Amino acid sequence: MMKPYDIAIIGGGVIGCSIARWVSKYRLKTILIEKHADVATETTKGNSAIIHAGYASSEGSLQSEMNVKGNPMFDQLQKEINFDFKRVGSFVVAFNDEDMKDLQKEQNQADKRNIPSEIITDIKRIKIMEPNIADNVKAVLYAPSAGIIWPFGLTIGLAENAYDNGVDLLFSSPVTEIQQKSNGFIIQAGQKQLNAKVIINAAGVYADEIARMVGADNFTITPRKGEYILMDRNAIPVNHILFPIPTPVSKGILVCPTIEGHTFIGPNSNAQNDKEDVSTTSAGLNEIIRGGRKLLPSIPLRKAIANFAGLRAVSDRDGDFIIEASEVENFINVAGICSPGLSSCLAIADLVTDIVKNHTTLSFGEKDSWNPIRFPQQRLKDMNEDTLAQAIKNRPEWGRVICRCETVTEAEIIDAIHRPIGATTLDMIKVRLRPRMGRCNGGFCTPKLLKILSRELDKLVTEIPKNDEGSEMVTDRTKFIENKPWKGETP
Repeated sequence: MMKPYDIAIIGGGVIGCSIARWVSKYRLKTILIEKHADVATETTKGNSAIIHAGYASSEGSLQSEMNVKGNPMFDQLQKEINFDFKRVGSFVVAFNDEDMKDLQKEQNQADKRNIPSEIITDIKRIKIMEPNIADNVKAVLYAPSAGIIWPFGLTIGLAENAYDNGVDLLFSSPVTEIQQKSNGFIIQAGQKQLNAKVIINAAGVYADEIARMVGADNFTITPRKGEYILMDRNAIPVNHILFPIPTPVSKGILVCPTIEGHTFIGPNSNAQNDKEDVSTTSAGLNEIIRGGRKLLPSIPLRKAIANFAGLRAVSDRDGDFIIEASEVENFINVAGICSPGLSSCLAIADLVTDIVKNHTTLSFGEKDSWNPIRFPQQRLKDMNEDTLAQAIKNRPEWGRVICRCETVTEAEIIDAIHRPIGATTLDMIKVRLRPRMGRCNGGFCTPKLLKILSRELDKLVTEIPKNDEGSEMVTDRTKFIENKPWKGETP
């Protein structure tokens, strides 16, 4: 018998998880459906991790409205669900008189939207604030409310808090069919069939394909790839988010600090048809190196530790967000959420909740038991010497460092495995605690992580995947493989 739900949210990125957390406040039976083994595995995984101030999007756009509303919401949410976020401020950098015109236009938009900003022309002051910026800088537009964030921590925190407040989570279950019925929808998600009165489509680059399943296909999503290069921690000091003058399709190739003390350059912006291709290219990496060096000429490429790419979901409605009740009753589209989608996610969740209230017959009674607080797991990085000494005395695993690059202990890994959304794959451990994200890219810690996962989950090492099912990294013991014939050879 199919389990009935009031709301089914399709898509476990930052948008879907924000919505799940918002609707968890109400006495509604809600489920979040994600095709991968974890949240934050597609667009949320490969972006710039920036909370934009809100002046850049076009006047009158939904992007602008959501960014301006969403930016101030992060301070309160950080207190409630505990994630890494810091307002470091941003620079838009001008090099000539033509750039100055664009800078003034950006500031005019900031003033109109009541966003704090100033144009700084004092080169000495600019150099004090950002010592490694290009010497030929003419001025910068400084927006202090811009920030950097750990998008995995944000999304996982939203999902855990939603789960604690009664939202069901269904992973490794791609939606392959939706049937509309008189009382709602029947959803085929992986091996399960679900019944839901309302569907919220937050499926990222696949949102148009999900909408097509019910005939709400009045838009198209085009993936736009952005490539990045990540530098080692403290490779070069960067204090602010450094933007070039924006182009009609992009905020440009930037240089940016990360919440963990690294620096990255990127992204470029190239439309493509493939919704899965997140490979990097020599041409693309060279493009972002050239762009980054315009802002920061001394980028130490020998300190690069990783290249990666992400896809942005761009709509055919002038690239703007699509957040609306569709022509299909009780089917709500939340699509085309490209930049500044991360900055807007909380405001989007608020808007979607209002749409569900106003365009469906669901009863939105608030829960007396709703708890906005999510307690994060204890971390070594937050301990002083006395606290750590006591922790090691109570649990020796606190004294065993598994990842040397990021200083992650066995105790932290065990705790992550047994959290409400337990980390059951290598990548789930990675995005929660950062092992395999350091300079060695997992060369030292991966075998240890596999053993811990195997032990804690009571599975064979050969059954532990990197991410989704079928991505297992170990197939057999080397001594057994060496004695087996190669493909095509006679035994």
